[in-house]
Amino acid sequence: MSTPVLAGANTAAALAAVVLVTAATVLIAVNGLRLSRTTSDFYVASRTVKPWWNASAIGGEYLSAASFLGVAGLIVVSGEEGLWFPIGYTAGYLMLLLFVAAPLRRSGAYTLPDFAQMRLGGRLPRLVTSALVVAVGWLYIVPQLHGAALTLGITTALPRWAGPVAVTGIVCLTVLAGGMRSITFVQAFQYWLKLAALAVPTIFLLLHLGATGESVTAGGAAFDRLPAQEAGSAALGVPTGDLTLYQTVSLILALLFGTLGLPHVLVRFYTNPDGPSARRTTAIVLGLLAVFYLFPTVLGVIGRAHLPGLVASADADATVLLLPGALVGGVAGDLLTALVAGGAFAAFLSTSSGLVVSLAGVMSQELFGGTVRGFRIAALLACAVPLGIALLTGTAALAGAIGAVFAFTASTICPLLLLGIWWRGLTGRGAVAGMLTGAVSCGGALAAAQLLPAGYTVAGLAVVGILQQPAAITVPLAFLVTVGVSKASSAPGGRRAAQVMARLHAPEDADGLDGLPEEISRWRP
Repeated sequence: MSTPVLAGANTAAALAAVVLVTAATVLIAVNGLRLSRTTSDFYVASRTVKPWWNASAIGGEYLSAASFLGVAGLIVVSGEEGLWFPIGYTAGYLMLLLFVAAPLRRSGAYTLPDFAQMRLGGRLPRLVTSALVVAVGWLYIVPQLHGAALTLGITTALPRWAGPVAVTGIVCLTVLAGGMRSITFVQAFQYWLKLAALAVPTIFLLLHLGATGESVTAGGAAFDRLPAQEAGSAALGVPTGDLTLYQTVSLILALLFGTLGLPHVLVRFYTNPDGPSARRTTAIVLGLLAVFYLFPTVLGVIGRAHLPGLVASADADATVLLLPGALVGGVAGDLLTALVAGGAFAAFLSTSSGLVVSLAGVMSQELFGGTVRGFRIAALLACAVPLGIALLTGTAALAGAIGAVFAFTASTICPLLLLGIWWRGLTGRGAVAGMLTGAVSCGGALAAAQLLPAGYTVAGLAVVGILQQPAAITVPLAFLVTVGVSKASSAPGGRRAAQVMARLHAPEDADGLDGLPEEISRWRP
């Protein structure tokens, strides 16, 4: 099934909404340029972003194409199994609140590679972390560009390549304008825009269904298995049938631990004034995400009941775009569709810009001397590579694609952060061995899942289902290798390790943190 392009007034209204969102984004970014003067402004907004503002910005960049479009599409295809994604996306922030937010802010680092070098010393941990951050960032940007292709391809008469090109161009412009400080303003605005873009149509559709006497769940069958579900799910690479216990545990592990390794989310904690502000920011984000995910979940339930044809379609992620026109129609349907299209475009812009800022910070320090000019060159490179990948590949299931990235980050960056913050015995060799083990095992599993036929089994085991959800194997494996190699290698210098751990866990106003080695003390904010 191929989802038709909307026509007439709907196309014009949707295009106008995208143009308005773009204009607002550029104006806010240019305004941020007036306030961006120093290197610290470009990298971490001079560490002056208040909790509510920062929480809105985090919500803006975290709620990506997978959240705005993919969650509803996944529920349409997979029923109640798709609910694990919004639950996991939100609960991951609880992990951040408990284990990472405040210590990471106290580290004073600009980027994750900065943290790796400060904590472990030497260049190798920093280089491996840098490579993984860049890989994760590029893998995460590509689904955003695919989402843009889907949105413009369905709601306007523009060719699908126009979406990725437009998003990339706008993101480059906003990031080059003012780095982190400029993007903070943009992303905070875009969170509230995205929330309104889903909340208003959801409430309107519920009222419309109530007024017309139609059931939201079409007789309570919203989560029943539909005839075309197996074929549609296989095409999209999302769960088919009932999730096994292994697949459920693996998915939960990927979503919970994967959040801890997302570079574009972690870098935002560097912008808080202090550790307590980072904790307050994370607590607020939990509330913002919980409110947001109510709406794509409801839209997915409505779409499963009233647009059953999308179950077997490669465009199931278009559910939230198609519902207003299908159920309401007329001018009201056109306007609601335009609002959703504008919000979707904001999702692509905010997440992509956060990722580009994170990648530019890492690549600039590694390749271009860490200057403002180097940051801007790196930003162009960070945009160009995923654009090329997106133009050469087809649109995949957005939530499924992002879920794979979560599994990869849970298997690579997460062990470095958790053990680096909470275990004094971590060594550089152990961290490198664990990250490489996680990258090879998880990346290899995900690649093999794409190459093997869907029904492939070994000794009665559904191998593809295991490979598609590898986190239950690869995350423990990465942690075990990290701990084992750390214990087998020479222990880090006792005084140095004690000083770093004190910096991560002592209150900001505590005494006794002076006299750190220059390699560490230079990361002070």
